[in-house]
Amino acid sequence: MPASSASAQDLSRVASAITAVLPALNRALDRRVAQDFPHSKPSEGQLALLRLVGDRDGLTVREAAETLLMKPNNVSALVSQLVGEGQLERRQDSADKRVAHLHLTGEARRRVDTVDDLIAGYVVEALRTLTDGDLDAIGSALGALDALTRRIHPAAH
Repeated sequence: MPASSASAQDLSRVASAITAVLPALNRALDRRVAQDFPHSKPSEGQLALLRLVGDRDGLTVREAAETLLMKPNNVSALVSQLVGEGQLERRQDSADKRVAHLHLTGEARRRVDTVDDLIAGYVVEALRTLTDGDLDAIGSALGALDALTRRIHPAAH
């Protein structure tokens, strides 16, 4: 695949714009969810862990840490918080008592689904206000942003 022929200045400008707009989008969504979610909103780390456990029921803290690119002790602290709140269950491995497998509670699954539905609704609502050209540009950018993410992700190196 050929490298970009863009100038260093152009690449720097695009990099700055991406690193500014994506966190701003996340913060805007986070604030909207905090307003409309009927419970205390989970932190981004908690939400990422809950989503991961929802997708990969029974994974371990170590597996979660590797996937989320977090330190195992930080994930363990999140797990302890979420277990204390009744959002996660920690079940001991039958073969190795030192290993625990993580499972969402029914309440956690409902809450994650509610948050995800709220976020999707906000984005759809905003997308409906954009021009066809803006929608086409966003659609075209998604593949490139995914490729960029794969190249930055440490596992790709």
